[in-house]
Amino acid sequence: MRPCTLFTGQWADLPLEVVAEKAQGFGYDGLELACWGDHFDVGRALSDPDYVASRWEILSRFGLKAFAISNHLVGQAVCDRIDGRHKEILPPEIWGDGNPVEVNKRAAEHMANTARAARKFFDGDPDGFSGRRVVNGFTGSSIWPYLYSFPPNLPGQIEGGFADFARRWRPILDVFEEEEVDFALEVHPTEIAFDIVTTRQALVAIGEHKRFGFNFDPSHFAYQGVDYLRFLDEFQKRIFHVHVKDVWWADHPHVSGTFGGHIEFGEGNRQWDFRSPGRGRVDFEAIYRQLVFIGYDGPLSVEWEDAMMDREFGAQEACEFVRRLQFPRSHRTFYGPTD
Repeated sequence: MRPCTLFTGQWADLPLEVVAEKAQGFGYDGLELACWGDHFDVGRALSDPDYVASRWEILSRFGLKAFAISNHLVGQAVCDRIDGRHKEILPPEIWGDGNPVEVNKRAAEHMANTARAARKFFDGDPDGFSGRRVVNGFTGSSIWPYLYSFPPNLPGQIEGGFADFARRWRPILDVFEEEEVDFALEVHPTEIAFDIVTTRQALVAIGEHKRFGFNFDPSHFAYQGVDYLRFLDEFQKRIFHVHVKDVWWADHPHVSGTFGGHIEFGEGNRQWDFRSPGRGRVDFEAIYRQLVFIGYDGPLSVEWEDAMMDREFGAQEACEFVRRLQFPRSHRTFYGPTD
């Protein structure tokens, strides 16, 4: 059975030791460590000879493993057009004086260092790490503001955005190759790839770099009307990691639409909102069967988000949901009399 892990990004207000103890109590097998809060510090992993061991000591004390680390926030700043919003999500050393060109540059350097830190972290597994070494994250996008195409996009403007992505990320991915670590983009609005069409374009732009794949999260496809099962089928060899995250969307006309109407998550009148796994409209049964079919054997990592629900209640319920979802695969078409 695939390990059930908890992504710590939504728990970064708590020390890692506290999150680990809670995750053990909820029934999880491990944690997907976020590179914010005190959960995983890229700089300390590379400079402090005892830091990696300290992370594994906490995990081991609570009977947990780790199969991925995630650096979404800094990754966002690699390609984005930097503004004041980024200061709220970036470490001070990446934000610096806020000069957009320098923030982009520091973010790129940090993502390359994340590959180096990830290799050191996985190599530090006291039980001996086996499986795919994965860093999940975002890429950012210089062309997301052009989504609606009005005023009309200029000839070559979108293509230029994909070229910019490739120029910034190829050197980073080359470091991932040197370290034998995979980068898994969470295909998501505001990223260079946010649906199947843009994912194809991103792969072409990056020259189908072998270290570039995906952290599959169906919640970001479903409310857009994107076929998430087709995504799994088309990009099956590049599914490096999986998030279990649910979403609800209205099936009738609403006062807000896919763009959200500037309404905060959890408030009324949204046409869609994230829900605890099993309480939205994502067909996880179909997803799990497709994952079995394509041979994905990595973790199923709960990214828990539900603005209306207590997160501890939700995280435990989500773990139980993932357990119920899984089943051993049969290698027979049917069962009948045997000779």
